[in-house]
Amino acid sequence: MAEWQRTHTCGELREAHVGQSVVLNGWVNTYRAYNDQIFIDLRDRYGLTQVVFEADHPELFAAAAECGNEWVLSVRGTVRERLPDKHNSKLSTGDIEVLAGGLTVLNRCPTPAF
Repeated sequence: MAEWQRTHTCGELREAHVGQSVVLNGWVNTYRAYNDQIFIDLRDRYGLTQVVFEADHPELFAAAAECGNEWVLSVRGTVRERLPDKHNSKLSTGDIEVLAGGLTVLNRCPTPAF
């Protein structure tokens, strides 16, 4: 389990971290799925970071496709700069994203009955 110990908080990463390997732990805040990418906004008490899962890694992509809102995840990946027209000025971490290389589900959250 030590390999999944958090290295940074979800509100900590900036452009200075580009290229670094990181481990983030947090809740799924939002989930957006497309044909070849899944975007998960991972949050903790310190902020929010966008994590990208790409179809190049089918097992990882399939695991990310099962995730739902409020699931607790540990994600290992590499920090990269967002595409020039995709920066989010509303977030302190809006200039970067984490390209996922590993995923562990720490806790699932059932869909509410209502």
